[in-house]
Amino acid sequence: MIAMQYSFTLPADYDMAIVRQRIAEKGHMLDHFDGLRFKTYLHAERGATSTENLYAPFYVWHDSAAMQRFLGSEGFVRLTQAFGWPVIRLWPVWDIHASSDTQQARYATRDVQPIAPHTALDTLREEQRAALQHDVERGALAAVSAFEPTRWTRVNFRLWSRTPPAGQPGQWYHVGHVSQP
Repeated sequence: MIAMQYSFTLPADYDMAIVRQRIAEKGHMLDHFDGLRFKTYLHAERGATSTENLYAPFYVWHDSAAMQRFLGSEGFVRLTQAFGWPVIRLWPVWDIHASSDTQQARYATRDVQPIAPHTALDTLREEQRAALQHDVERGALAAVSAFEPTRWTRVNFRLWSRTPPAGQPGQWYHVGHVSQP
């Protein structure tokens, strides 16, 4: 599986109602996309939980063929026409948990951290698996643990039905819609 995210930083005075409306109108369009494990339509408003206004969808694909079909689709073309040409981050997935209630998510957290040179990746994966399980026990509806070996980063992505637990690291988002075939 592959985790994927792109993020658009919007001006500080941008009307985020435009993003929320776009999600409400178009979110359902990937509800049955073949090869998609799930897509979360994420946005963050500048303030207490974000330093910037963001539109930042996060995907988990079953394989690269499905991801490529999406990136070659008219929907992606329309997205780039509306927001610009994004840098897309990809992470091979180590572990994933997605409950049957994933579509009830209202918040998401994403924490990206560097992996130090010569780190024992099997040990790190086990540590990340334990962190994933801990967050599921604390109420995460979905949890993804993945890594990226070009810049050597790891990502922990979580979906929550209520405000994430205090001290949850990384970027916080609001979830506008979850597409899950």
